[in-house]
Amino acid sequence: MSIEVPEQEPRSERVQSERPGNSASSKPPVPRPSSAPLPHGNGSLLWRLGGVIRTVRPHQWVKNVFVLAPVVFAKEIFEPLLLTRAAVAFGVFCLLAGAIYTINDLADVEADRQHPVKRSRPIASGRVPLPVARGLAVVLVAGALGGAAMTGLPVLMVAAGYFVLNVAYSMKLKHVAYLDVGCIATGFVLRVVGGGFATKIHVSTYLLICTALLALFLGFGKRRHELAAAENRAAQQRLALESYTQGGLDVALVVTALATVATYLAYTLDAHTRAFFRTDWLWISTVFVILGVLRFVHLVRSRPRAESPTQEMLKDGPFVLIVLSWGILVMWVVYNLRPS
Repeated sequence: MSIEVPEQEPRSERVQSERPGNSASSKPPVPRPSSAPLPHGNGSLLWRLGGVIRTVRPHQWVKNVFVLAPVVFAKEIFEPLLLTRAAVAFGVFCLLAGAIYTINDLADVEADRQHPVKRSRPIASGRVPLPVARGLAVVLVAGALGGAAMTGLPVLMVAAGYFVLNVAYSMKLKHVAYLDVGCIATGFVLRVVGGGFATKIHVSTYLLICTALLALFLGFGKRRHELAAAENRAAQQRLALESYTQGGLDVALVVTALATVATYLAYTLDAHTRAFFRTDWLWISTVFVILGVLRFVHLVRSRPRAESPTQEMLKDGPFVLIVLSWGILVMWVVYNLRPS
């Protein structure tokens, strides 16, 4: 028969409990969550500048290549004036994207501090102070709208609409399941429309539909990844995740993937498309669209610790190779396989 001896209370805790005013019923102070780092108060100017660059996420600006889509599919990629105007529109959307990422991080600062990966973001960690982040957002928006105004009133209206939509998304709409992904898809469509207005090129319905479906597919994949990674902390990390289910997102992924591939294939086989490009071989590029879709689904399911599958795909060798192969094939077919 053994006698269990209770563990002794650490001396520091015994002393604290014996002080006047401390009773057994007193509630101890709530500790700060271990997942939320204390904001940094010190740091060099160069270190903080690096945080500012990280905040605007220049690696994500690759999404703005959709602005160039009208020029590419109008066979005008080598027209200097049009390419210059498209490049200005690309810059406008890059500045707006940086401002929106900053605003979004400001709105999510407390939630990000609860996230195992996002807590290291510059604003959440304190690397970029809140007043600096607010000033940065204002400067970026002013520069973007100024550049859009120089390109033309239609581009300014599209850029302003894109900004307003994303601010509404950051403040409210991102908390509504499925509508949040719809806002993301609308943002991609506005990029294409902005590129069309900047270059005065008519944007085909096929291009708009393909863009919307592809963006929905990527958005649902990101939510599927977030839901799986969050486990029982879904509502803390993103309120909309509470209304999603893995089964529902799997269905949305399959539907949008099939619709994207089918619409793109229909575009390549359309009589007007074949007549405009003077080739019947553009449909071959659909193979790379299918491979890209499958690879993205693989990234969603196989890398739960990544911050985002859309960010992960930009670093994934096979995915980048697929996209480059698609681009090279399309450029070769569109610009070379046609009668002189």
